[in-house]
Amino acid sequence: MQEAHDWTENLNKTFQGHGYYKSCADPQIRSRMLNNKLTLTSTWTDNILDVSSTAKGEKLAKYELGSSYEIKNIGEAKLILGMRIIRNKNGDVTLTQKAYSECMLEYFKMNYCAPTSTPLSPGSSLSIDDCPTTSQETSEIAKTPYCEALGSLIWL
Repeated sequence: MQEAHDWTENLNKTFQGHGYYKSCADPQIRSRMLNNKLTLTSTWTDNILDVSSTAKGEKLAKYELGSSYEIKNIGEAKLILGMRIIRNKNGDVTLTQKAYSECMLEYFKMNYCAPTSTPLSPGSSLSIDDCPTTSQETSEIAKTPYCEALGSLIWL
């Protein structure tokens, strides 16, 4: 465990030496503005993903990191945290969670459900009378992992 802490501290000092600031929201996200070029990095263990507002900024970031550590550039990221990264020719970047959504639907056996904008008609109200009343209805409801499904939806 100490090695991981030492690695993080070492990496923090390296990035700080190159003018990066740690995010208050997530200490593994670092950013810097240099000559009006924004560069962001995200670290997961020993994997670093970087993005920059210019190709020059990206090359500089990789050069600086390479001067401190032995690095291996594996090319442009295509997937991060389950999100597919799509780069358009005009420079726009899109993140999509389609794969995660499809996995989640399959896991909860809803992959053949019909999409709808809202599960109930607008203005519908639910009451205690809508709860299961028979033991068969109760056992059917108990088979559905509602808390787990809602927890999975948080990531969308």
